[in-house]
Parts: sequence; structure tokens; C-alpha cells
Amino acid sequence: MSLFQPLRVGATTLPNRLVLPAMVTRLSAEDGVVNDAITARYTRFSRGGVGLVVVEAMAVHASKSGPLLRISDDAFKPGLTELASRCHDAGPGKVMPQIIHFLKVARSGWRQTVDMLSPGDLDAIVEAYGRAAARARECGFDGVELHMAHAYTLSSFLSRVNARRDAYGGSLAGRLRLPLRVMQRVRASVGDDFTVGVRFLGEECIRGGYTVLDAGPIAVALAQAGADYISLSAGGKFEDARAIEGEPPYPYTGYSGDRCMPGATYPDGCNLYIPDAVRAAVRAAGFDTPIVAVGKIATQALAEQVVARGQGDLVGMARALLADPDLPSKWRAGQEDRVVRCVYGNVCKALDENFKRVTCTLWPRGRSDAPESDDAVAPEWSPAGSQVRAELKEGRVVVRWSAATDNEAVYGYEILRAEGAGILLHYASVRGASLRFEDARVLPGARMRYAVRPYDLAGNRGPLSPVTELVLPSEFAPAQPRPAVSNNPAASGACGGSMS
Repeated sequence: MSLFQPLRVGATTLPNRLVLPAMVTRLSAEDGVVNDAITARYTRFSRGGVGLVVVEAMAVHASKSGPLLRISDDAFKPGLTELASRCHDAGPGKVMPQIIHFLKVARSGWRQTVDMLSPGDLDAIVEAYGRAAARARECGFDGVELHMAHAYTLSSFLSRVNARRDAYGGSLAGRLRLPLRVMQRVRASVGDDFTVGVRFLGEECIRGGYTVLDAGPIAVALAQAGADYISLSAGGKFEDARAIEGEPPYPYTGYSGDRCMPGATYPDGCNLYIPDAVRAAVRAAGFDTPIVAVGKIATQALAEQVVARGQGDLVGMARALLADPDLPSKWRAGQEDRVVRCVYGNVCKALDENFKRVTCTLWPRGRSDAPESDDAVAPEWSPAGSQVRAELKEGRVVVRWSAATDNEAVYGYEILRAEGAGILLHYASVRGASLRFEDARVLPGARMRYAVRPYDLAGNRGPLSPVTELVLPSEFAPAQPRPAVSNNPAASGACGGSMS
């Protein structure tokens, strides 16, 4: 199987195996209506050639929630219909909204929990999902994804820390009761000829939470209930969220949030054991339900490996596509060397956490979408050359260079690194405004080699700089105290809501 082999998913056929999972943009206003910024963001993804665009979570109910899209009333249908139509016109892929129910949270830190809901509340949740799914079909979407992940209502029912003492808690069968009721109601509302997917957690990543041992049976139950695909995430829970006085809880600030959106300190593909185990359980139960694998899948080689090895049938990439929406088209054309690589610094996550519009730190300052260019002229170093150099400072290697030039704009720089006589490989990327990089992953006595390559808005790579070499001393001097890390997202960095 190949990434660019079409795949039948329920009632629709995806043109390729690449998926944009739902991720927060904070582009919506408080009214929940699709606006120009939302439309521009998602049509940009569609133009890039991704097989499936899952539009950010939209509420099935009318509770106050700040800037969040809504599908809770027919009044929202005109904007949603236009969004579906524009995405279809922009590219070959399919588009589906993710629909969500959430519980109440307060700035005091109080939050509503599932054991506070009455039987009537549960009935209302089931009906709200059914009506919202029917609206998604009426708006011209290709399907709908039910949000059962992270800190939200259905995920909280699935959780092993679900505190209910009635038929909706306790055993796995009890915890599945409401999610399965929702799945059955949605299927009854939209029929068998409309694709219904589910996103849930393959691992909660909290103390006492469930792991893949529960996730396998959960996936089997959802497949049996009629899910056409299953998208797997991890973590993102309230239970380990950092408490900030005067702010509502944000479920991606603890360890589970790190696991949901693994940053630069995590290895590529660090969550792939989850879809591997869940897919095996689903296949063993006799279902061929496609599984979406996610979790810092950064390269074409890794994405192809996921499909070839059967770790997943589809590959979800949120932050990688935020950095370069044209990634699918470039991969299809064999142009991996023109992809603008996500740096996994999680500036986008920090922006969401601070209730700001989610953008990518690599984009030119002031932009609300990734740049587009069909330029074929690569950047060049100035006549004085790259002047690349490296020095040891407080246990870190600091690499510096001089600015390159381009006929449009230099978008960023790739840093290539080797230790000893090893081959120079891509190690990190930085935005075009930066002319330095700090490598903290070095040991005394090592021989380190670095080179830098500029790239432009279209992803054209310029010439590789000369290699700079540094033999580190056998012992580092003690580091001086470093200033406290700023909470400012412009200074720290990250991606929001559920960016895989």
C-alpha cells in the first residue's frame, strides 16, 4: 500500500491516506459562525492536496464557550455549507466536521464532571449529536467525526476515572454506554450512506487512566456500532492540567498535554505503538475499519512506513500541515526536499493556551495562513558566504550564520548535524528571522559538525553552507543560572486543541 493509494472509508473514497486532524484555530468569533478567516484556513489545506480535512471541533449544544464553531442550530448551516463547498472546489480531498459536546468550566478552576449529569442530560447529549450530524450531511460535508477524545464529555465517560456509580460508569461496558448511544443515534440520523468517524484516546496518559489495553476493546465496540474509521489520539486531560489562578482549566498543560502534542524533545512517531495495538485488536475482532495513526509523524519515509507496516491505514498530521499545507502535493511529486518542516516547538499550542489566534511560528510575521509560492528560484548566500560558525556556551553548541538572500523571501534555515565522522542529517529548522541555533543535546569530548541550508517560501533549498566543526572539551564548565522561561507564546512556543 502507498500513501497515495485511494481508500474507501464508509460511504466515501479518500484520494490519499493523509489526514488533517481537527485542531483549534481560535479564528472563530463568539457567535460560532463560519467567517472569512476560517474559510481561508481550511481552503488552504484543501488546496495542498490532503486526502481528508477534518474541520476543528464545533459544538452540538448551545453552552457558552468563547470562540468555537457551532453546529447546534440551523442558523449555522449557511456558513457551514459555504465552507464545505469552498473546500471541495479547492482540492480533491474530502471534508468533514468534528462535532463535540463539552462540560462547563469556570475561571475559579471549578469544572463540571460526568457524575453531575442527570439521565435527562444524557438523553439531551445523545439527541444533540444526532441533530448535529444530520446538519453536517445537509450542509454537504462528506461525513462527520464524533469527538470522544481529550478532556471532553464523551472522553470523560470512557475514562477509567469516570466517577459515576450508575449504569454509565464503573466497568468498561458502563463507560461505553453513552458513547455507543451517541454512535447509534448518529447513524440513525444520517443513514448508512454517510461516513461517520470517531476520534478517541488510545491512552489517557494520566494516573489511573486507561491504556491501549482498554483502547482495543473500545475501538472494537465502536467499529461494531458502525464507526467507519477510528482516529486515535493521546492525553489532553483536565486531571493533570496546570492550575492558573483566574483562568479556566486548560487540558493540555500537564504531561498528558505533552503526550497529545509531542514536541521537539520527543522522538518522531512516539505514539505509534497506540494505533499499532488498537488496529491489531480491531482486525483480530474481524473488522477492517480504517485506523488513523498520529503523533509527530514528520517525514514521508515514516508516513509510508506506517501504512506499509500496518500500524495505521491513514496518517494524521496536524502541525506538519500547519507548517506546510502543500506537503501532500510535494510528497506526491517526489519533492520531500521542498517541504517546510515543522519544528515541533509548539508555539501554536501556547497560542491556543493563551486564547490567541493559532498560527505557525515559521510563517512570516503577521500572516494568518501559510504562504503560497510557485517560485522556482532557490535562495543564495551573499557574496561573503554563509560565515557559519559554532561555539560552546554553557554546555550548549551555539551555531550562527549570516543571512541568505532570495528573490521573494527566505522562509527559514535547516540545520544539519553530524557527530564524529557520521553523515550530516537534518536536525532542526528555524524561521527566516533567526540566524542562530542552540544545540543542547551534546556531550563532553564529542566532535560535532554542522551545516546550514536556507529555503524560501516555495520550499526551494539553497546551497549547503560549508561545514563547521567543533571538538568539545572533555569536561564542561558548570552552567550559569538561566533566566526564567517566559509564558509569552511569542517567546516560548507551541500548537492548539489537538495538534498531532
